[in-house]
Amino acid sequence: MVTIDLHGITNMELVRGGTDKWYWSTDYIHGDLYEAEELFRMGHPVQSNRLYLIHYPDGTVYEPVPAVAGQYLGYPVYDNGAVALLVVNFPDGIIRILRFQPGELSEVTQIPLSAVQNCYNLMLHINPLSLTRSPGDGNFEIIWPEQVRFPIEERETLNFRNGDKLYFTVWYEDPDYREETVVRSVQDGTSLDRYPGDIRIMPNGEKWKLK
Repeated sequence: MVTIDLHGITNMELVRGGTDKWYWSTDYIHGDLYEAEELFRMGHPVQSNRLYLIHYPDGTVYEPVPAVAGQYLGYPVYDNGAVALLVVNFPDGIIRILRFQPGELSEVTQIPLSAVQNCYNLMLHINPLSLTRSPGDGNFEIIWPEQVRFPIEERETLNFRNGDKLYFTVWYEDPDYREETVVRSVQDGTSLDRYPGDIRIMPNGEKWKLK
């Protein structure tokens, strides 16, 4: 049996983006990124969550971003051989996107926190690496590298990006539960295709269509 010391954290998930080499774990000390932001806006101190990366199969544990007061980390993704990290520093008003490989941590970009209304559903996606937001008001936003905003359907969420196409999943209960995939243009959200089922990105990067 392999013992992985995550300092009391007992959750571990595969990093999204098509890898079987990296897992991640966090303590969610203030809930998710948006909940931590709400606490900060209400004047409460925000203690950084701790985010660990676990390499498979050797089980080596890394903490690429040290905990700093007022900072919070979102979900990581795997991008072109490295793990991309989303880091928000509330007192400094900065969103940072970082890339981590063992022995190397580099900054991809800094974005003013004022570029987003809030951190609700603020997430990284890949192909290419992108910062997106689904504010829950019937719209979808790309914050970086483009700046795009367009309406989407109720119950529609981004699954993945592939170049100039965005693959959304939308679910229905009419009355039975079912899912559809909606393919949209990254430029303006125009619907390019729609078909039954969902698409999953497997650890080796293959896309499996479930229908």
